[in-house]
Amino acid sequence: MIGWRGNSPRAAPDLFAPHAHPAERKPVTTEALLAYAHIMAFLMAATFLASETALCRKEWMNAAAVERLARVDMLYGISALLVLATGLARTWWGVKGGAWYWSQPLLHAKVTLFVVIGLMSIVPTMRFLRWRRAVRAGGALPSDDQVRSTRRLVMIEAHLLALIPLLAVFLARGVGTR
Repeated sequence: MIGWRGNSPRAAPDLFAPHAHPAERKPVTTEALLAYAHIMAFLMAATFLASETALCRKEWMNAAAVERLARVDMLYGISALLVLATGLARTWWGVKGGAWYWSQPLLHAKVTLFVVIGLMSIVPTMRFLRWRRAVRAGGALPSDDQVRSTRRLVMIEAHLLALIPLLAVFLARGVGTR
């Protein structure tokens, strides 16, 4: 059918056809808005993670950078929650429905990778908060080794985060779907 990506004998109705009745196009509008919200949340998370990577350098470390790292990390956490919320919304209210999404191995791979990144981000978050407390208490900056190891973790997160859209593209194109 036109507009359906998949080889399933239970193909979805042709909701993407331009000649469809307006009532039939509503799910497409909802799907498009959900996709937009999800992409924007993901871009926000990537932006804040890249900002952490840029700020977390021993050469640039000062009290202002420590304060900024803690603030940017909070925004990264909020945007990650938005990614999760909009992703879940897509599975609940999207055209393909939750049963289809949750039966796909690539979705499970995306969610697993997202959880791994989230768990990895706990360590930098705790360090940024500890550094901020130390700076506010007396101005002590983190050591070069602490900054280097924290930056390494943030870089690993950023590289893993870049794999999620790749999995999303494969899922959207029906690669490896059931």
